[in-house]
Order: sequence, then structure tokens, then C-alpha cells
Amino acid sequence: MSVEDGGMQGLGRPRQARWTLMLLLSTAMYGAHAPLLALCHVNGRVPFRPSSAVLLTELTKLLLCAFSLLVGWQAWPQGAPPWRQAAPFALSALLYGANNNLVIYLQRYMDPSTYQVLSNLKIGSTALLYCLCLRHRLSVRQGLALLLLMAAGACYAAGGLQVPGNTFPSPPPAAGASPMPLHITPLGLLLLILYCLISGLSSVYTELLMKRQRLPLALQNLFLYTFGVLLNLGLHAGGGPGPGLLEGFSGWAALVVLSQALNGLLMSAVMKHGSSITRLFVVSCSLVVNAVLSAVLLRLQLTATFFLATLLIGLAMRLYYGSR
Repeated sequence: MSVEDGGMQGLGRPRQARWTLMLLLSTAMYGAHAPLLALCHVNGRVPFRPSSAVLLTELTKLLLCAFSLLVGWQAWPQGAPPWRQAAPFALSALLYGANNNLVIYLQRYMDPSTYQVLSNLKIGSTALLYCLCLRHRLSVRQGLALLLLMAAGACYAAGGLQVPGNTFPSPPPAAGASPMPLHITPLGLLLLILYCLISGLSSVYTELLMKRQRLPLALQNLFLYTFGVLLNLGLHAGGGPGPGLLEGFSGWAALVVLSQALNGLLMSAVMKHGSSITRLFVVSCSLVVNAVLSAVLLRLQLTATFFLATLLIGLAMRLYYGSR
């Protein structure tokens, strides 16, 4: 099993240990994102603009990449920097930006629970585009594993966590409000399909781009996050009046930005040396971390559905990465 397939065979022990540590750290950071955001709440609301957090995250990633090149952690390519190879990363930044905004826009046309369940279809779209664009065939066993991964995400979203004494899945409604009824509009369904396709395309396209270019990862990230900063700066400036860039930020908010920036850098390494499928498993495994942290920090209750989802994730990993 190659590294691109998410495996470890053929790697020396030091590289295997680094690869395993990287995947574990990325899983932990993905899982900690929502609980950390919940700790930022003031009177039940996030006190800063979401666009500010996204912009600062992209800027942090850009600065970290520039720093790693300046101090020589990654070798600068010989000769003049191949700036013409930066242009394709503009499409990556555009796809990621469109995806991030679609997530917010989708909430107008369906309830959050329906979105959480149906958004797991992006696992299928990513796998399909991975096969078509990278010419990688999945076995029946691997296809079944990805179906189990989709089922695990849907189970968790449908009720893996709940507030003790209540019957609705987390997060609970605000005080004095009733749970939002399940609903989805035809436009919401079309936008959800578009979201899943863009999510898969952004992941697969970025992987293809990073693997085809013979450039150090830090330089590729420098290209990607430069476009990301410019795009999100424009979105932030065009978002209308609201809190300033750093207004409402706390220590928890700074931790959210830093963890997301580091996770973005780790995930880019997975895309270059692993695969989009490996990324799907990292995101799915992060549900377990998310649930445990939510139970510890936010006093939410784990349900039987959570344990079913965990079992399905374990079975999926066994099917996909186990002996053929």
C-alpha cells in the first residue's frame, strides 16, 4: 500500500512515525474546530465576523509558509522562482472560497440538521472525481468502505450528540425558541449538489496540481494562500458594515485561527503525499474527536447513534486500508 493510498508500507520508521503523527494531529484539529468555536460564544453568538476568522486563517497560513521558506525549512527552487506556475492555484482558491460561502448560503434553504446529513454526499462526489480525474480505480471493497463512511457521517449528524434531557440533536435551539423543523427546498437541494461537486473538485484539483508540479510544498502553499488572502480580503471588504477585523476576538478565537491554519498546512501535505481519499478519512475520524470534546467541554451527551457512527468509521477504515 502506497502513501498515496493512505498506507504506510514501504516507509522507513521515522517517516512512518511522522506521517502517522501528522494524520493524528490533523484529525484532532478538525475535531476541535466546532467545540472551540462554541467556547468563543458570547451570549449565545460568535462575537466576531466569520469572514474575519477566515481571512486571518488564510493570512496565518501564508505567513507560516513564507517563514518556512525564509529560514530554509524547505529548499527554494534553483534559479528564478517559477511564478508562472502560481496561476493554476487561483482556481483552487476560487473553488475553496465558493465552497465556504455556499455553506453559509445553504442555511437559508434547509435546516442545519438536514444540511449536516446530506452534506456527507461530498464523500461520494470526491471519490467519483478522484477516479475520473486521477485515473485511480477503486475496488468493490474500497467503494463499500466509502459508502460506510457516508453512512457514519449521516448517523452522527442525525443525532450523535444531544443536550441531556432533550430529544433533539445538538446544537440545541436558543433559549425560548423551538427546534427548527426539518425542511429542504428544491433550490436548496440543487445548491447542496453544487456544494458537494465543488467540494470534491476543489480537493481533487488541488491534489492533482500539487503532485504534477515539481515544487516544494511551502512554495505551492505560498501561491495558494496568496490567492486565498486576496479573495477573502475582497469578500470581507464587500460584506457590508459590521465588527472590525479583530473586534470581538478572544484567546479562544485566536486558538481557532491558529489551529485552522496549522490544519490547513497539514492537509496540504496530505494532498501532496497522500490523497483526497485519505483526507476524507481524516475528516470522518475527526467526528469522534468532535464528539468527545463536545461531551467534555460543552456537557453534551453521547448517544447510541454516535457509537454506531464510530463503529461504521472503524469498519470503513478496515475495509479500505486492510489487507486486500
